[in-house]
Order: sequence, then C-alpha cells, then structure tokens
Amino acid sequence: MASKVELRAELKVLLKERDAFMIAHNYQRDEVQEAADLTGDSLALSQAAAESDASVIVFCGVHFMAESAAILAPEKKIILPRMDAGCPMADMITAEELAIEKAKRPGVPVVAYVNTSAAVKAQSDICCTSANAARVVDSVEADSVYMIPDRNLSQYVSRQTDKKMEWWDGFCVTHDMLTPEEVTKARSDNPGAVFVCHPECAPDVVEMADYVCSTSGMYKYARETEATTIIVGTEMGILYRLEKENPDKKFILPSESLICPNMKLTTLEDVVVSLREMTNVVRVDEEIRLKAVASLERMLAVPREY
Repeated sequence: MASKVELRAELKVLLKERDAFMIAHNYQRDEVQEAADLTGDSLALSQAAAESDASVIVFCGVHFMAESAAILAPEKKIILPRMDAGCPMADMITAEELAIEKAKRPGVPVVAYVNTSAAVKAQSDICCTSANAARVVDSVEADSVYMIPDRNLSQYVSRQTDKKMEWWDGFCVTHDMLTPEEVTKARSDNPGAVFVCHPECAPDVVEMADYVCSTSGMYKYARETEATTIIVGTEMGILYRLEKENPDKKFILPSESLICPNMKLTTLEDVVVSLREMTNVVRVDEEIRLKAVASLERMLAVPREY
C-alpha cells in the first residue's frame, strides 16, 4: 500500500494529466481536504465545478453532490471516488413519493433542499441550501410552500417566514443525534464558550444556539467572533479548516456522534485510483437534468445569505 506522501505525489501528476479539478466537501477526511484544489459546501463546489476550465471534476463528497455538479456542468466528466458514498437524508424521499405529496397539494410550490437526488430536484419548483433556505422560501410567489426533505431545516425556516409551511419528515442522521444534554455538558465543561450549530440539528438543540448557520457561515462566524472557545454543532470534518484558519481559538465537538460515515468513506487512495482508472463517473439523464437545472437556477437567482 502506498504511503500518503506517495499518494499525494501521484495525485498531483494525475490531476495535471487528466485535466482534473479536485473539490472536497467540508465534512471530508482531513487528508482529502488537504489535497483538494478547493473545499466548501455542496452547492458552492458544484458552482465551482461548472465555472472551472477543467474537463474532469473529482468530487469528494456524497452522491447527490456529484449529481448537482453533473446537472450544472453536463459537458464535464464528474468523478465520485466512492460510488457507495450516499446521503441517508437524500434517500429518505423519492421522486415517486414527492409526486404523491404534490398531488395532495395542487398549486403549492415545492422547495427542495439541495440534499436531494437529481430526480427529486426535477420534480421541485426551486432548490435551497441551509444558507439561503429562509430567503428562498420568502422569494416564492405563493402563500404556502412544501419543503423537502429535512424536517429540522424546515421547522427552522418556518420560524423565520410568514409563509404557511408543510414538510416531509426526513432528517440528517448525524445532526439529528446531537442532544440538548450534550450541548449543556459541553457548555458546563467550557465556561464562556459560544455554541454555533447547523439548522439540520433538532429544534430543541437549535433553540440553544448562540448562532445558527451553514458550514460556510460557521467559517465566517469563527473568524469574526471575539469568543475564543466555540462549541460546534455540525459534522467533525469542519474542524480541519476551522482550526487551520483560527489557530488562536479552541473548537469543541459536543458529541462523539457528529461523524458522517458516508462523508468519511473517501480516502486519498480512493481519489487516486478513481483518477488513475477514470472510473466512478456520475451521469444524470438529460430529461431529468434539464428539469433539475431549472430548480437550481431559480435558487441561484436568489441572493445568498449566511
């Protein structure tokens, strides 16, 4: 088995030879984030993939993210180093299930979190991220919306809008496990610390937060806050960049459960092998892609909010 030094050396050569751009989600392993050309949240990475001059995109994340890149950049070859890296929340709703819910609510726009499959996006009216969800809901020209698939994000948004909202009963398995008791203990163990959390956390946890935001928002918050100790309510992969950008601050994970096994599947070796063999290419059916891209483009027309 090759060492990390050897893998990084081969990866550098392969990226150049394949005219490839390597992007990694904020929750990926440290070694993968370190080797990537760019790290970020799922939508920002998909946009970067579309804007890149590279002909090959290596997307270190989970399946729906690589699909989003394929939707926005159909002319590029999108490689997902681990095809078995899925998202349990995205898998909690299918296009067929969404069609049934839409039939129950004729004329009610569907707001789809980007954490959904291409087929589900294609059935939706507009997409949203955790950063712009409230603004997207407010932008819809209707009094009511149906939001999918995350009940926690939906409840968080419902407290920030006058729209009548209903939602699908899905959730992020990792974020949903964080409990108020764990946050309370982390605060007790770290007097004076602030607690920042992702809106995918359960409502009773979100209520405890000093600040609620997306992963991109957390980087911004960490840079700007005067607090020197921050309790972080999201997946542990975010610590790599938080600590790198803020060496004078301390970051605390309130729970050992804040690890996404799917995000941790991808190793440096997986990246190298997929590039070496040009395997694990993610494709989206063109009919679905055209419908899904319309939902994404409507969202992109809404200003982003952290």
